[in-house]
Amino acid sequence: MRKALGYFFVIVSFLPWAAIAALPFFDISIGMAAGITTGLLVGGEVSFFLGLALLGKEAWERIKAAFRKKG
Repeated sequence: MRKALGYFFVIVSFLPWAAIAALPFFDISIGMAAGITTGLLVGGEVSFFLGLALLGKEAWERIKAAFRKKG
C-alpha cells in the first residue's frame, strides 16, 4: 500500500505542469497567474518528495541514475 501511494504522489506531482501550461488560456490577471503558478509549483514539489519518501532510497537512486551522465 505504501509503494502504491508513493507512485500515486510521484505521478500526481507532474499534473501541476500541465495546469501551468494551461494558465494562459484562462482570463486571469498576470498577478493571479503568478500566484497560481507558485502554488502549483510548491504543491507539485511537495507531492514529488512525499511520494519519494514513501518509495524509499532505492527509488531516489534510480531517479538519480536516470539523470546521471554516462561517462
